Amino acid sequence: MKVIHIVGSLDKGAGGPSRSVPQTCQQLSNSEIQIELVARGSENPVEVNTNSFFKLTFRSMKQLLLFGLKLSNKEVDLIHLQHVWDPYIHVMARISRFKGIPYVITPRGMLEPWIMQHNPWKKKLGMFLYQRRDLKKALAIHATCEAETESVCQLGFTNPITIIPNGIDLSTVPEPKIDYGTKKMVFLSRIHEKKGIELLLEAWKILNVMEWVLEIAGEGDADYISELKEKIKSENIPNVQLVGAQYGDSKWSFLKSADVFVLPTYSENFGIVVAEALVMGVPVITTHGTPWQELESNKCGWWIDLSVKNLAQALQEAITKSPEELNKMGLCGKQLVAEKYDIKAVAKNMKEFYTSIVNNKI
Repeated sequence: MKVIHIVGSLDKGAGGPSRSVPQTCQQLSNSEIQIELVARGSENPVEVNTNSFFKLTFRSMKQLLLFGLKLSNKEVDLIHLQHVWDPYIHVMARISRFKGIPYVITPRGMLEPWIMQHNPWKKKLGMFLYQRRDLKKALAIHATCEAETESVCQLGFTNPITIIPNGIDLSTVPEPKIDYGTKKMVFLSRIHEKKGIELLLEAWKILNVMEWVLEIAGEGDADYISELKEKIKSENIPNVQLVGAQYGDSKWSFLKSADVFVLPTYSENFGIVVAEALVMGVPVITTHGTPWQELESNKCGWWIDLSVKNLAQALQEAITKSPEELNKMGLCGKQLVAEKYDIKAVAKNMKEFYTSIVNNKI
């Protein structure tokens, strides 16, 4: 079986899909599925481990068009489009239909209510011009959680939907956290308005915590980062630092240094960084904008309705936990990820999904 994955960017600053998509592709290739991953060029791409069954190519829009026109449905079994709205993805949807190659789409959270309400006139225009047709003609839609399935259905799409979460390659994860009591809370994600950082700062200011520090890591728009720094300074918000991007070994060390991880996002289709924090043994505070209700059912964090008040309450509960209590929560988080989000299990489910499409069972 040969499957081509199309993703808009593999840049380190592009968010979760730039990491989760290559990891899934690599694991799929280990089961002898021929995978080609295609993305726009990037000055700072994530590290991708290719092999004889896994090829990575960077192509411009023009190169992608020429590449697509040379494809044959006798050589390619399936095209997996990893995003929506992006013209780069739309081009391959059209080529897939023209060439008679079946395709599936993973929306990657881009059909969630918060996203649809952001610049709504652009979304309506995009839906009218191309996106509705691209989605409607997909043989199936891959969602990473139940909430994303609901969002797709609410928009009127009736395609078969398969839910397969993102996964983590546990073999690449370093030794998890052992010592608790650092009194450090961390945020790690893109620095973007969607991530709720301003609400986090408001909640932190209310608590006026002097014993704990809050470190905010990530990269984003320089003007927005400057606004956040000015807010921290002008409002005298204590013990907060923006520490820049953290990748690779630095990312794992950063997460491991924390007693609590916080992601107060408005909308997230999965939130791979939540799983990364959990696998390091760090309890998590996040919101109903993510699919992580398991934090509470598995006693490894807080899953809240996003508001300054609720965030401040969760922060207060977290900072009053003893090191022993945090350790117990950390153990529960590691167990959750190991049992449900191992990349091997995710790839096995994805292979079954592909096989059902290729064999016309969907």
